[in-house]
Amino acid sequence: MNRLHDQIKKRRKELGFNQEELANLIGMARQQYQRLESKGNPRLDTLALIAKGLKMELMLIPKDKVRTIKNILDNVPAHPTLPQEHVRQESNPWKDLLED
Repeated sequence: MNRLHDQIKKRRKELGFNQEELANLIGMARQQYQRLESKGNPRLDTLALIAKGLKMELMLIPKDKVRTIKNILDNVPAHPTLPQEHVRQESNPWKDLLED
């Protein structure tokens, strides 16, 4: 769970929020958010709320695909402004990795 807490904290800081600002943004008491970020075990609906406030997406990834996805995220530059139809299929590492 520490990895999740670290990711939440890192993303909050990347967006320039302190704990109180993010807590207010998602409608949560600062103390509650502070506990969740440090050692809490958030329920799925709370985690979804935090993810939305952090402009993140929750995903369930099959265990047999985790290593592949981590490698892609670590090694392939993202093209956030490039529409998907402009990414050549043979250069798209996500093609056929996860089914919709």
